[in-house]
Amino acid sequence: MASMFPISLLRRLAAACLCGVLGLLPAHASDLHIGQPAPEIVLNTLDGAHIPLHELRGKTVILTFWATWCDPCREELPLLSRFAQAHADEGLVVLGFSLDSPDTLAEVRQVASSLHFATGLLGDPHVAGYGRIWRLPVSFVVDPHGMLVYDGWSDKQPALTEDKLEKIVTPLLKPPSR
Repeated sequence: MASMFPISLLRRLAAACLCGVLGLLPAHASDLHIGQPAPEIVLNTLDGAHIPLHELRGKTVILTFWATWCDPCREELPLLSRFAQAHADEGLVVLGFSLDSPDTLAEVRQVASSLHFATGLLGDPHVAGYGRIWRLPVSFVVDPHGMLVYDGWSDKQPALTEDKLEKIVTPLLKPPSR
């Protein structure tokens, strides 16, 4: 039987319900410990590049997980983009992992085209070391030595804000070279 609602509306409603239900569940990847090495992860970008976390040693890295159907993500992405652009010459790298499926690649590309950081499809919400990505947006910050300094699972208010970025990330950045 055909639905009276457009598929995109049904997808957004299901995502909102799922996020609401999953928001009640505890989750924390047992491999994540502040002050310990961040688990390895590789971003396979939309343009075919592969960016392994370990190759970014010496840089401060924000790993952010998002989706086009996640309204809080769509609010946070421009903030992260501006921050990434403003601090790129200070050693900041942001890697964006979209939880969208390949059938929404056009939407992901449209959002990614406005971002000043590398983005790719995650492929599988189960990420070794980080657990199952179930709450969006969720981010992690890795210092220039490869140590985890911010664990988005442990934050009851996980959305990144300007204040959080200034408090957590800015102290890790190096002065721009002149």
